[in-house]
Amino acid sequence: MSILDHHPTLISHGGATGVTGSCHQLIADENHSLLVDCGLFQGEDASSDAFEQLEVNFDISTVRALVVTHVHIDHIGRLPYLLAAGYRGPILCSPPSAQLLPLVIEDALKVGFTRDENLIQRFLQQVQGQLQPLCYGQWHTVADTSDLLLRVRLERAGHILGSAYVKVAWQDKRRNREQRIVFSGDLGAPDTPLLPAPRSPHHADWLILESTYGNRLHGNRANRQQALGEAIAQALKNNGTVIIPAFSIGRTQELLYELEDLIHSGQSPWADLEIIVDSPLAARFTQVYRQLKPWWNAEAKNRLQAGRRPLGFENLYTVESHEEHLQTVEYLARTGRPAVVLAASGMAAGGRVVDYLKAMLESEQHQVLFVGYQAAGTPGHDIQKHGPRGGWVMLDGQRYTIRAGVRTVSGYSGHADQRDLVRFVRQMKRWPSRIRLVHGDLAARQALGDALQALYAKRGRAVVIDVD
Repeated sequence: MSILDHHPTLISHGGATGVTGSCHQLIADENHSLLVDCGLFQGEDASSDAFEQLEVNFDISTVRALVVTHVHIDHIGRLPYLLAAGYRGPILCSPPSAQLLPLVIEDALKVGFTRDENLIQRFLQQVQGQLQPLCYGQWHTVADTSDLLLRVRLERAGHILGSAYVKVAWQDKRRNREQRIVFSGDLGAPDTPLLPAPRSPHHADWLILESTYGNRLHGNRANRQQALGEAIAQALKNNGTVIIPAFSIGRTQELLYELEDLIHSGQSPWADLEIIVDSPLAARFTQVYRQLKPWWNAEAKNRLQAGRRPLGFENLYTVESHEEHLQTVEYLARTGRPAVVLAASGMAAGGRVVDYLKAMLESEQHQVLFVGYQAAGTPGHDIQKHGPRGGWVMLDGQRYTIRAGVRTVSGYSGHADQRDLVRFVRQMKRWPSRIRLVHGDLAARQALGDALQALYAKRGRAVVIDVD
């Protein structure tokens, strides 16, 4: 019996039963494995012993490559701990992710490790030495032995710039057995600003599929810009600030793209409305996004050719220093000057957006506008859930009554919804015989599992779906 007879197998070190902490190890044989992502736990997924959860206490001796699907912190946040545990192999990712990843890791180091600039630069130097960009659509050999051939290939996932889903080609040479395993990473929804929509792979034998919105359907994405404009216009009638908690990478740039279009339309009061990005990290990401124009979609490129600046328009104002940030919060809270503020974190779990919320959440004059997923256990989730009913939220250990308006525009989600996830499977030429659902809460995984079972039953096909 070949040692490959019981492989490939999968071990999840995070992201199997929750929405964050994605980290999946594909065991190719007893000497070779792949690690797909190594993310941070957040919200309710984070345990009471945070340090223990951060530690990489699983065997990495067989890991031949870390494959990064995209650079959100819940997919790469444990990278410092992985390297501290001794991993020295390649970090495979798309070319845009290779440019963005060091910025994310630098910020994570400053927040969770050290402010020592020499240590940070030494660590970043190590990361740069291990980064190995892979162009979309090209196979890369990870292992080639007398028994095993293991290759990976990245395809556009449409979630954020540089995001990818991962095709893995596994072959037992002695028995001429092959399997195609696909890791979805985080899949984007159609009509995402700046990004082409993901295209399904030709086939998969085994699919590891995200399920963040497995039990939901997004609002009409075609009308999302109108809904965004209406939400902001309503808030501005009160002469208040519109606070948009937004991730520094991905969501901020997509919103800037849409806001530029609203301003370009010339409708009052947009022409003079100040759009404030209060996040040095988001500003740096936006600068890199501008450098990555070759990976933008056709619509965005057409706007550039027409002389427009989708990510650098005149109304855009960036807050850099902490002192300037505090002054901006105080000024907007005191004067009621209409403005739209984009600040991290996207789930209001920390960062500069918390100062805006503490200063404005108890005033009816202002508006909190959510445009992305709010994980259970985060302040963003509490504000989104309880705010419309006059609830309260804890921020930095203090209780705040929610009097500001609270609104959600769902069409901006960076994640595929149930319809999109089912379509990802349906459009394959050869459907997987096994699907493992990850990166979602239990209700989302179960609902998506039921929808996929119904799809297969309708076509008279069999499938094994792992929900737990």
